[in-house]
Amino acid sequence: MTTEAPAPLRSLPPGRFGERINPMGFALAVAAAAFILVSFNQVGLSWERIVSGGPGLARLVGQMFPPDLSRLEPVLLSLFETFQMAAVGTALGVFFSVPLAVMASRKHAPHAAIRVAFRGLIAFFRTVPDLIWALVFVIAVGLGPAAGTLAIMIDTIGFCARFFAEAMEEADDGPQEALSAMGASRMGILLGAVFPQVMPSFIATSLFALEKATRSSVVLGLVGAGGIGIELKVAMDFFSYDLACMIILSIFILVLAVEQASGWLRAKYL
Repeated sequence: MTTEAPAPLRSLPPGRFGERINPMGFALAVAAAAFILVSFNQVGLSWERIVSGGPGLARLVGQMFPPDLSRLEPVLLSLFETFQMAAVGTALGVFFSVPLAVMASRKHAPHAAIRVAFRGLIAFFRTVPDLIWALVFVIAVGLGPAAGTLAIMIDTIGFCARFFAEAMEEADDGPQEALSAMGASRMGILLGAVFPQVMPSFIATSLFALEKATRSSVVLGLVGAGGIGIELKVAMDFFSYDLACMIILSIFILVLAVEQASGWLRAKYL
């Protein structure tokens, strides 16, 4: 009885991962792996600590259920305020992102220096965490949802303006060149050729920004910037874990509803 020899292993096609490995890349991969292993010891994470924390976690979960519904009405009002902050902050952020994206676009910025400056500004907005922006605006305009709304606006600009600029750079040049040949102004080219092409991308990015803002607005109350975060902080500070559980479940329902609605809109209209 004869058996067939196994088929040879298929080699990777040219240009794939296997052919791109070089000594420098291998050294960088080893250095990254070594850094992660060393970091495990530095952060103090171990299986012993995780296992020893199990009883405390179980005790906390036991104290959280059943949820306390005694403050359901004020919690829902704070939750609605949180969504209002997210919606208004996102709307303002998207509005201001469009002109900033034009100035940051490689094809549409009036000058390379202006493009670099606006890209740096957008990167700065994106780099600073939203909690820091919330602290800044709490100092500037005082406690309350106005500070949180402004923080979300800045965070949204950092998120949307970057993707808006990239979408504009990837727009088809044909319609733009046709309008330019007809003597259209820079604004006419943007309105007649660029924005109609990139509008689906703009809308999709804006919906993702609303989802992101809804999640972010929850924690802004921890620094006095309005919303339901202050309710959660007070509940945890007073060890009212059953009330905290109700607040967390309310936040979960809000975020899930926004994500589902955003996904439905993208699937139906984009």
